[in-house]
Amino acid sequence: MAYTVHEIFLTLQGEGRNLGRVAVFIRFAGCNLWSGREEDRATAICRFCDTEFRGGTRHDAASLVREAEALWPQGQQGRLVVLTGGEPLLQVDAALLDALHLAGFTVALETNGTLPLPGPVDFVCVSPKSTTTLALHRADELKLVHPQSDAPPERFADFDAPVRWLSPMDGPDLIRNMSLCANYCLEHPGWRLNIQAHKVWKLP
Repeated sequence: MAYTVHEIFLTLQGEGRNLGRVAVFIRFAGCNLWSGREEDRATAICRFCDTEFRGGTRHDAASLVREAEALWPQGQQGRLVVLTGGEPLLQVDAALLDALHLAGFTVALETNGTLPLPGPVDFVCVSPKSTTTLALHRADELKLVHPQSDAPPERFADFDAPVRWLSPMDGPDLIRNMSLCANYCLEHPGWRLNIQAHKVWKLP
């Protein structure tokens, strides 16, 4: 199978339980909740995405693994790859997961949770959006962008994840949203406050 990848890069994970870990990010093109075009944002299911995921280059599994290996610091252990998007599960399949595992990578996945996993993934982060129906009902972490009027935290009280994060929605109301998230966490200790540390670090 051929995969369309918007970008692949080495960085530090800026969010969640893997905060600060070196990782190769593979950002897949395409999403099932928004086209990525500004003219479609107002009618999209997810309207607040701040990530560019349109277009890219074509790869097969072998070439993607080679690029990931080339980016990883030579001779260093602890290989971690993060599959993200857009929505990576529109493209990620068992063949790619197998190839990354054979190359010694721990595979993490960031998904909106609306599509099933095609095979074993070592670490799954589900970030629900709007009124979508989840195909995944457990994950290693849940990351909810807040506030979303049609996706309040209470809706995910039964989601099976050892850690639940509230992530302040970026944009002109970021300061207000940070306060909303912090106050909610203080009143509901089952949630943790998430930050996008890579933006502070000036990393991609």
